Amino acid sequence: MGMEEWGVEMKLGLFGGSFDPVHLGHLLVAQAALEELELDGVCFIPATQSPFKPDAQPAPAEVRLRFLRLALAGLPWAEVDAQEIARGGVSYTIDTVREYVRKFPSARLHWLIGADHVAMLPTWRDAAELAQLVEFVVIPRPGDAEVPLPKPFRGRTLRGFPLGVSSSQIRARVKAGLPVDFLVPAAVAETIRNSRLYL
Repeated sequence: MGMEEWGVEMKLGLFGGSFDPVHLGHLLVAQAALEELELDGVCFIPATQSPFKPDAQPAPAEVRLRFLRLALAGLPWAEVDAQEIARGGVSYTIDTVREYVRKFPSARLHWLIGADHVAMLPTWRDAAELAQLVEFVVIPRPGDAEVPLPKPFRGRTLRGFPLGVSSSQIRARVKAGLPVDFLVPAAVAETIRNSRLYL
């Protein structure tokens, strides 16, 4: 089922990030959100450039998109949305959310956010508007205390399957010649090996 076929009164999860590369932690978070919030679907939205990582040089957009498409193949509830990559420049959440509001005006939008970013929400571009347009779904870090959302932001914390793995750890393992087979989907691990990326 494609995004264009989703119903009007739907509940949609929006999952932004670098996905450099996408890993099993991302997929478990999306599945937990789908189940716990009874979402109709989850859109994975790779960023061109995060405003919080101005010096980071992620893998090329087409590579990260390919990883996402491989990882999500066969999942009817998951979509890859390349709008931020198509827009180029720094990726601001509010621009993406406005586009979803335009396309799906009756949908309930849920933005997935890592617990480590919650305290910074009031500094995000057009934060007051963002707080009105979406509910936030906080992704807990394994072993950390729950992080409350600052007012006026609304939402909840995911129970989920907290997995202490990060894209930076995966890139470091690849560089060190260590396997990543149980950290990323099999097709992504094979593509990383074949492309000699992150070395």
